Amino acid sequence: MIVEAVRTPIGRRNGGLSGIHPADLSAHVLNALAQRSGIDPAMVDDVIWGCVTQIGEQTFDIGRTAVLTAGWPDTVPGVTVDRQCGSSQQSVHFAAAGLVAGQYDLVVAGGVESMSRVPMGSSIGEQSPLGEGFLARYDGVFPNQGPGAEMVVQRWGLSRTQLDEFSLASHEKAAVAQDEGRFDAQIAPVTLPDGTLVAKDEGIRRGGTLESMAGLKTVFKPEGGTITAGNSSQISDGSAALLMTTSEKAAQLGLRPIARVHTAVLAAADPVIMLTAPIPATQKALTRSGLKLEEIGAFEVNEAFAPVPLAWLADIGADPKALNPNGGAIALGHPLGGSGARLATTLVHHMRDNGIRYGLQTMCEGGGQANATIFELMH
Repeated sequence: MIVEAVRTPIGRRNGGLSGIHPADLSAHVLNALAQRSGIDPAMVDDVIWGCVTQIGEQTFDIGRTAVLTAGWPDTVPGVTVDRQCGSSQQSVHFAAAGLVAGQYDLVVAGGVESMSRVPMGSSIGEQSPLGEGFLARYDGVFPNQGPGAEMVVQRWGLSRTQLDEFSLASHEKAAVAQDEGRFDAQIAPVTLPDGTLVAKDEGIRRGGTLESMAGLKTVFKPEGGTITAGNSSQISDGSAALLMTTSEKAAQLGLRPIARVHTAVLAAADPVIMLTAPIPATQKALTRSGLKLEEIGAFEVNEAFAPVPLAWLADIGADPKALNPNGGAIALGHPLGGSGARLATTLVHHMRDNGIRYGLQTMCEGGGQANATIFELMH
């Protein structure tokens, strides 16, 4: 079960957090977890850390580096996970499984991505990570999420206007949430070396219109395309972490549970279109949990591109008002390896604040995969 969940503000590309090494950004949320919960870090059995672009500053097992950077005892291990955009959601799954199996008593799940410092795709280099067998199977196509998003638009018959309307709504919801202080309890503000305090998400844009959105150029399909910078997730910097334990250990340590991992599943689909697996992952999670769709009071579906949650809505039939109620990655940003933990943090805080018993989180991932997690509020 989750007893604490915290995140940094999400910084814009080259924004307030861009001057901070990703290990230091990770250490910040680790120490915030310890301070807020009151636990002795020496008791933590493992730190499971998601990170996608594992090169340069984000290589050398940044999970372990984060532990040491935080000043935690050198007896605390750390491991780094890569399931692409779902890396830190997978960290939550691994942590929950380890607790159930009895391998852990107290564990941290989270992740980081400093996209300003370690650009997306920079780990690929000049040599392709895809072997001849893969390329032969998929007709030499190198999977790319942008063209995949255009494929989703075409397959689900979505319009540019629908994408732009959804994106504007994401910013509007995030702005309201920020103004009402809904994010305050989940954010650990970051003080920069010059004393500047970064306390709020930087990507939220206010006052956008359909006309201004329509003026943006399409990125992946110049003629007849729909995907623009305005209806895509933002390149961002950020980190998030959750402290997880068993009910027995929580009682022993005097920790108050927020929510438990009720159901955790995986799904995979076509790696070329890449972005559709949240649909079967959600269906699988509902089937395995025994819950009905209408029992889920809040959904976090990562807004990698606007067509991803729109296609998900069309096939799943969820209440649109329950989807990303505080905005999503289009407004807040998408620090790849930290996004799964960021969504989980935002979701469990929202559930606690509003007395929502069940919440579901899912996100598309490179390679055509998806995690889906159902959380249950603990009273």
